[in-house]
Amino acid sequence: MRGQGYVADVGLGTALFLSLELGRPLLLEGEAGVGKTEVAKTLAAGLGRPLIRLQCYEGLDLASAAYEWNYAKQMIHIRAAEGGGSNPASGASGSGAAAGPPADTGATPTDRARDVFSDDFLIRRPLLSALDLADGVAPVLLIDELDRTDEPFEAYLLEVLSDFQITIPELGTVTAAEPPHVVITSNRTREIHDALKRRCIYHWIDYPTAARELEILASRVPDAPEQLSVQVVTFVQKVREFELFKRPGVAETLDWTRALMALDRHTLDRETAHRTLGVLLKYQDDLERMADGGVDEVMGAGG
Repeated sequence: MRGQGYVADVGLGTALFLSLELGRPLLLEGEAGVGKTEVAKTLAAGLGRPLIRLQCYEGLDLASAAYEWNYAKQMIHIRAAEGGGSNPASGASGSGAAAGPPADTGATPTDRARDVFSDDFLIRRPLLSALDLADGVAPVLLIDELDRTDEPFEAYLLEVLSDFQITIPELGTVTAAEPPHVVITSNRTREIHDALKRRCIYHWIDYPTAARELEILASRVPDAPEQLSVQVVTFVQKVREFELFKRPGVAETLDWTRALMALDRHTLDRETAHRTLGVLLKYQDDLERMADGGVDEVMGAGG
């Protein structure tokens, strides 16, 4: 992980190691912006594996997550088989003569139905793509923000995560020759069902300590002046102690540092902090809370 620029603590490193060794999905929970999604990206880069990402949302269904049939292509195939190569527009000619009967292709309706439900007409979505390998290399499958989906979809994942297989009624069961490495993330807007959690190695990613956040900042923004980095981390650590709607994560720490550098700041002062709070905080109530004496309180506490 460190070789790819990700600063992980011992707990996360152990959970990730066990996930790989035992072949179990890794379920990561924590506040937004603490680096959950980045774990999967870093793992894929470190292992030299492709990354397949399923971004979850409310209403996510099987067709968007696993597979669907190419209905337009199926209809074209059926019409072509029924037409047998005759000109479908011949019945609309000016002579008014009726079109002749379609040529007999020798295919029965059952044969045509079997043909259109074949691999050629199957559209692979992230889950099926992760199991049915195109190049023989098992990918890293990222199921991002699972808590945004509905419970029925979460129940569907049980087959995928238990046996690494997907059942397609028209084709049969597709089982992974080599299971993918699965990373699931959740911001805990709702609880993930126990049945799914039992199939995973679980780890909670918390906000980092000041020392680790400084290390992360040095890894991700190496050009940042040392004094500025210390001031930014000290400021952010104190801000997280306030009662805010959304406390800033590590992602915001990195963005704020880059923003200050874009303004050619080598140290953090009160005026610049006030003017750039929108990079660090994303809700108006939080901005007002910090603007109304919060910045002065933090700057005073941070020296």
